[in-house]
Amino acid sequence: MLIGIDDTDSSEGMCTTYLAALLTDKLAAYGTVVDFPYLVRLNPTIPYKTRGNAALGIELDLKNSTFSARNEVMAAVTNAIEEYAELSCDKTNPGAVFIFEEGYSELRRSLNDFFKKAVTDVIEIDEAVSLLEKYHKKSESSLSYFSLKNGRGLIGALAICGAMLNSDWEATYEYLAYRKPENWGSNGGPTRYVDADSLLEADRQTFPKTWDTIDASKKSKPFPVCVPGANDPVLFGIRGNSPEAVLKAASFVVSEEIERFCIFKTNQGTDAHLIRVQSVGEMMPLHSYILNCAVHSESETISGGHDLFSVRDSAGNLLKCAAYEPTGDFRKIIRQLRSGDEITVFGSFKNETLNLEKIRISRLVSELRFENPICPSCQSKMESAGVNQGFRCRKCKTTADQKVEIEVRRKLQLGYYEVPPSARRHLSKPLIRYSDDELNMISSK
Repeated sequence: MLIGIDDTDSSEGMCTTYLAALLTDKLAAYGTVVDFPYLVRLNPTIPYKTRGNAALGIELDLKNSTFSARNEVMAAVTNAIEEYAELSCDKTNPGAVFIFEEGYSELRRSLNDFFKKAVTDVIEIDEAVSLLEKYHKKSESSLSYFSLKNGRGLIGALAICGAMLNSDWEATYEYLAYRKPENWGSNGGPTRYVDADSLLEADRQTFPKTWDTIDASKKSKPFPVCVPGANDPVLFGIRGNSPEAVLKAASFVVSEEIERFCIFKTNQGTDAHLIRVQSVGEMMPLHSYILNCAVHSESETISGGHDLFSVRDSAGNLLKCAAYEPTGDFRKIIRQLRSGDEITVFGSFKNETLNLEKIRISRLVSELRFENPICPSCQSKMESAGVNQGFRCRKCKTTADQKVEIEVRRKLQLGYYEVPPSARRHLSKPLIRYSDDELNMISSK
C-alpha cells in the first residue's frame, strides 16, 4: 500500500519529514518499507505553503493484507498525524491518502498527471477531493483518505502517491538527522550544535556527489546550508545523487546526539518545477519558467540591495527580472549585463517579476566608449584643443575633429551562472549536477 502525508508542519516548528521518519520505524511492525520513504517538493511559489512545500510518502509491503491489517496501518498513521501536527497554525491543514495495490494500475496515469501538475502548477483543494471521492466511490478497497481542518494537505498527499506510482522522474536523495525531542527549539532546548569544520570535511570528501552542504561563496567563512535555523526537529540534512553518497558525507559530521536519521528519495535539485516557454505572454503567476530573451534595460540596484532589470522576448514583450540581496555575488553578474545581450532566464514568476535562480549568457553585445584620438605620428593620446575646437597633439601639432569609438573587452564570459547554495530553492538544479549533454540541450532550445 502507498501512504501519502502532507501539511503537518508549520513555520514555527515540527517537520513532516520527522513524522515520516517516525512512521517508517513504526510501520515496520506491519510490513516492509519498499525502497526509501519519499520526499517530494511541490510548486515552490504556492503562497499558503508552510515552509518548503514538501509531501512525504511511504510504500509498505504488508505482511498481512487483510482489511483489518490495513485499518491498523491507517489508524497508526492518522493517530500520529493527530499527535504531531501543528494544528494551532492557520497554515497547517493535514491530509493523508492511502492507496492499496488493487488500485495501482487504474490510478497510475491520472495520479502521474496530478503529481506533475502539483510540482509545476496550482491545484485547489476541491480538485484533489473530487479525484479522491471519484475513486473512493468506485472502490473503497482501492483508496482511502483522511484530513483535518480544511484538508489542503490532501493535495500533496495525493501528489506523492502519484510520484510513488511512477518512476519517470529524476530522483536524488537526502539524509536527514533529527534532534532529540528535549533539544527542539520549541521546547526551550539548547542551540543546535553541528561542527562547521566537520561539514567542510564532509563536503570535501563527497562533492560533487553531494551538494549544498555548505556555501563557500560567503566572504567571512563557509555558511552551513545543511543546518536549518527553525524550531523544528531537523538537525542537518545532506543532499546527494545516491544513498551511498549522503551516508558517506553524514559519517564525517560531528554534532550533538541525534535521535534518529532517515534517507529519503526526492525530486530535489532537479528543476522539475521549471516550464520552458517561448514568450512572456505564456507566463502565469505562481509558476516557474525558462525563457530565451535579450536584455532590455540594465540592472538597477534598489533599496535592500536587490537588483532589477528587464528583458524582452522575441516578440518584444518585456519582463522584469530580479536578483535579490540573498543571491550575493550572483548580482555582480547581473550588473554586468548590457542591453542587447542574449540570455536564458530561469526562475519563478510572482508579482509580475521573474525571481532568478540561474541564467545562461549566450551572446554579448560589443561595448563601446568614446576616447580622445591617438596621434598618428607619435601614438600619444591627443588633448582637447578647447571647447568645440577638436583635439591636437601637443608634440606633433596634428589635429582631429572628434573623439573616436573604442570597443571595450567585456569581462563577462558566456555560459551559466547560478545563485549561491544559501539562496537556492530545494527544486533548483545546481549546475554541478548538469551533464554536458543537458547543458547543450538547454542551449539548443
